Amino acid sequence: MQRILVLASTSPYRRELLQRLQLPFETTAPEVDETAHADEAPVTTAIRLAEAKARAVAERHPNALIIGSDQVAAQGSQRFGKPGTRANAAAQLRAMSGREIVFHTGLCLLDATNGTAQTRCVDIHVGFRDLSDAEIESYLDKEDALNCAGSAKSEGLGISLLSYLRGDDPNALVGLPLIALCEMLRAAGVSLP
Repeated sequence: MQRILVLASTSPYRRELLQRLQLPFETTAPEVDETAHADEAPVTTAIRLAEAKARAVAERHPNALIIGSDQVAAQGSQRFGKPGTRANAAAQLRAMSGREIVFHTGLCLLDATNGTAQTRCVDIHVGFRDLSDAEIESYLDKEDALNCAGSAKSEGLGISLLSYLRGDDPNALVGLPLIALCEMLRAAGVSLP
């Protein structure tokens, strides 16, 4: 019998990515404070929050395999979260213009029956073109990027802002590293092709 899978996220992008695996799953909002700890490295934040999201829904799904994921975009010590407003999005895009930003995507597969967690971080290095203010404004006129880390929605028009993507799994940039997830699911006994 196939284990119940629960995606600890209400992100439509993560849901869409998980649907590619053609496994039945449920989604549940994790209700986790996503604030980074003082002096916490971006990789550590991404992994910690991915696991916290999975554990936050474990009590409601005690027999499930729970998938948690979180993303932190950073360049050195500077982080780029979800902008929330157009002004913040424009400021982020100006700050990222001509630079390489690393998107750290933390992933956790939690077995709620025994509390064991597999965790991993998948990094994608993203090169931003030199962006003019007119290009940034035009992009923001056409793309709702206020709820994505770094304001550049690569699965949409945001791809036009980039000069390159480097990493092991392009799905990680959208928010759910499927290659790593498939490995974790197989290790947990889930049948995949």
